[in-house]
Amino acid sequence: PWTAPVTTGVAALAGTVVLAVGNPNTTHVPLCALKAVTGLDCPLCGSLRAVHSLTRADLATALDHNVLFTVSVPFLVLGWTLWLSRSLGRPLVPDRPLPRLAKPALLAVALAFAVIRNLPAFAWLGSGA
Repeated sequence: PWTAPVTTGVAALAGTVVLAVGNPNTTHVPLCALKAVTGLDCPLCGSLRAVHSLTRADLATALDHNVLFTVSVPFLVLGWTLWLSRSLGRPLVPDRPLPRLAKPALLAVALAFAVIRNLPAFAWLGSGA
């Protein structure tokens, strides 16, 4: 059914509007649990501030907050668009399953990013929070 992608899209849009109006750089936004307990950045740390920067067309600052999330945004939008079109019975491309290793590869990239951004030599990848 079309309700799942529409609900997801509405929630993402609402969250984006909230982040566009409120500045997570200056307002109190709770730290992620991992950051609060360990002081380490998770793969998504900085993504709220990155969304805020993207709503201001400030790509450089968004990349500084979380490069992995910022680079993934166009792919997330594309994936959502394909999901919505399929759910409406009008697929934009032929339906093909993801390659078997796609999900493990994405997980490996996220885990590698989480480790690398917390190494002193790569401190510039940190969220800055």
